[in-house]
Order: sequence, then C-alpha cells, then structure tokens
Amino acid sequence: MAKTSPTQLSLKKLKSEGYETVQVVEVWIPAFGRGFGNRRDLFGCWDILAVKDGQTVAVQVTSKSNMSARIKKIADHEPHTSNLRKANWTLLVHGWFKNKSNRWEVREVDVS
Repeated sequence: MAKTSPTQLSLKKLKSEGYETVQVVEVWIPAFGRGFGNRRDLFGCWDILAVKDGQTVAVQVTSKSNMSARIKKIADHEPHTSNLRKANWTLLVHGWFKNKSNRWEVREVDVS
C-alpha cells in the first residue's frame, strides 16, 4: 500500500473543511540528464491554494518537526508575504505527525 504524503493529507483536510477549489501549486522542475531536480513553491513558500466563499488560503506543508524552519522561511520571503497579507489571504503551515496511536495528526499555525 502506498504511503500517504503530507500534501495529500492537507488536501483531504481542506476538502473536508468545505474547500472545493483546492490545487497543489508546488511544482517539480527536473534537471534533464542529471537524474535530479528541484521543487518550486508558489511565491517561494506555498504548496497548496484553496478557495471558498471569497477566502483564499495558502498552505505550506511540512512535518511537525520542521515547522519552525518553514515559518522562518515565510517570514523571510518579503515582499510576497506582506502582499498576500494585504490581499487578506489566510496563510497556514500544516505540520504533520503520527500520534501515539500511529494516526496522522496536524498542527496548524496561522501566520497571516
């Protein structure tokens, strides 16, 4: 059975919250002929966009243990971060981890 990625978990969470318009906006850019590549997030920070009822939500997906590094990354991405805040986007970091019962849980931090 295939593992569920943190991005898939966040997509499922957003859809369960009523976001029907949800899109992964992180892209893979291959390095042709070298066997590796690079991921590029929207505006350098965002993996998922979700829209409902006039709300736009941008989500950075990571592990719970890596959340502080991602929050710093978002803070360091000016002027993009302040422009998204001025546009009233909700900016979230989802930190996924397995609980004692071996079930996925998320710690959600709003950095709007």
